[in-house]
Amino acid sequence: MAFRQQSSPHARNARSTSRVMFLVMVAAVPGLLAQTLFFGWGNLINVIWCVALALAAEAGVLRMRGKPVMFFLKDNTAAVTGLLLGLALPPFAPWWVSAIAVITAIIMAKQLYGGLGSNPFNPAMVGYALVLISFPVALTTNWAAPAGLNSGAPGLLETLGVIFSGKLLAVDAFTMATPLDVYKNEITAKIASEVRQHPSFGEGIARGWEWVNLAFLAGGIGLVVLRIITWHIPLSMLGGLAIMSLAFGTNPDQYAPLSLHLLAGATMLGAFFIATDPVSAATSHQGKLIYGAGIGVLLYIIRTWGSYPDAVAFAVLLMNFSVPFIDHYTPPRTYGHKKPRRGLAGRNPE
Repeated sequence: MAFRQQSSPHARNARSTSRVMFLVMVAAVPGLLAQTLFFGWGNLINVIWCVALALAAEAGVLRMRGKPVMFFLKDNTAAVTGLLLGLALPPFAPWWVSAIAVITAIIMAKQLYGGLGSNPFNPAMVGYALVLISFPVALTTNWAAPAGLNSGAPGLLETLGVIFSGKLLAVDAFTMATPLDVYKNEITAKIASEVRQHPSFGEGIARGWEWVNLAFLAGGIGLVVLRIITWHIPLSMLGGLAIMSLAFGTNPDQYAPLSLHLLAGATMLGAFFIATDPVSAATSHQGKLIYGAGIGVLLYIIRTWGSYPDAVAFAVLLMNFSVPFIDHYTPPRTYGHKKPRRGLAGRNPE
């Protein structure tokens, strides 16, 4: 009789990678619906375009590498990368900008490192950061004005025309800077009460944006409840952002308040759907707490004193660099032992 050899602790995860990625996509649906409701059809179109292009790029590279195409496409990881880029890019971003971001994410940030499980950086954020640095105008001037202010906003077919031709309508008539961008640029010459008169804030924290973030928060909590992700990275990231804001930004006449940091921009999308990437994030629970807190701190620093009003991509990528160091000093307890071997004492003798 042949016995199956398997290393301890002989535990199995009942959920496959494809199932986990599918649940991640389902959890992102409330945020996508909120984006569509408050900012028009742009993000929905971007998601469909980016997902289709991500699958096509992945299939092409797999075929060139001689790998079974359908076997790897079924894991849904390429689809999740396309989904995240479609959610993160501006609603009226030109199709070629999205294409460059997706192709960079799939080919350069994922497949060139060996495919799933081998990439040291979050693929979606590599693609996003590349187009943000390379095409800053396209990434900062194509945000849609929130519902109620964009009465002249294009419908579905017109939005398709704007994205894929760029020649229909006057984009300036229905686009607007994000609340974080407005606050960052205007608070230097005005007080908080004057800045908040800008129509992008409305009567709440950030017109439309707070509901989008709450929708992603709801989806993220669902992922935690289903144990698709753990609470460590989202909570520590939001905690690091909150601590920095309370330490340096208590005066709203100088810096954006905590409420704006939490419920404007890509904060909740970043905390629950981007920073929690299982491949490029830290491994142990303690490591995840350090990793998430680092993202939150960097997010506040770049938003407040950097050149970009939102900085989830840069914060995540910078912390991806530190993951090997974090994992080296925060290994989990080895099965059957009381304490983990950490630091220099845990190094294998050469």
